[in-house]
Amino acid sequence: MHVASCSFGKDSIATVILAHENNEPLNEIIYSEVMFDKNISAELPEHRDFIYNVAIPNFERMGYKVNVLRAKETYVDRFFRIKQKGDRAGQIYGFPPVMKCWANNLLKMRPIREYWKKQTNEVVQYVGIAIDEQERLDRIVETKNKLSLLQKYNFTEQQALALCKERKLLSPIYDFTFRGGCWFCQNQSLLQLKELRKRHPELWKRLLELQEYSPHPLRIDCPMQVLENRFYWEDQQMTIFDFIEEENDCSQKKE
Repeated sequence: MHVASCSFGKDSIATVILAHENNEPLNEIIYSEVMFDKNISAELPEHRDFIYNVAIPNFERMGYKVNVLRAKETYVDRFFRIKQKGDRAGQIYGFPPVMKCWANNLLKMRPIREYWKKQTNEVVQYVGIAIDEQERLDRIVETKNKLSLLQKYNFTEQQALALCKERKLLSPIYDFTFRGGCWFCQNQSLLQLKELRKRHPELWKRLLELQEYSPHPLRIDCPMQVLENRFYWEDQQMTIFDFIEEENDCSQKKE
């Protein structure tokens, strides 16, 4: 049995395309979707729309079954859960510590681990790792039953992106960011957070609301309210400079 783990980013989609176009065996595609709460996905809205309205229908037309996995808990459920052990026993979990994200382990990887436990046949897992990710490739060499088709067909990350674009299966998030992932991830860059505030103020507002309850900030280097103030004044500064530029253009035209 051959299974592709798919996040619907460029590398995992390119893997499915290569399997399809080179007649590689592929029995099933699995996708683990983290949920922020019962109604809101962890995916950026543009990416989730692409997954369900573009990518999955295309994969199904290719003849592949797509199995969507979800944890029983949501991010908000775990955020407000009371810790029972450790130096913060009695406090809620709140935002995960930087680089120690319980969200990835409990909400994304746990459903995948449970899926593997249920498999009775031997499974070969296709993983989306390109040839210019040597450190990641080195790790799967020692892992039984994992295979990179990007490596087999000599694809770099940039070539994987180009393949998805050519087949009209590239997520729109690549128009404004270099990576996918949860919109509330504590390890994303400040530019990604600023883009979230700009494109999805309703989601940004939810992060500001959660900060009021969390025992520690989303980012240890910069609490949410500090980021809000910073992004607000950066926007105001841009607005002022835009206004001055417009005034200068008008003055020149009058002359």
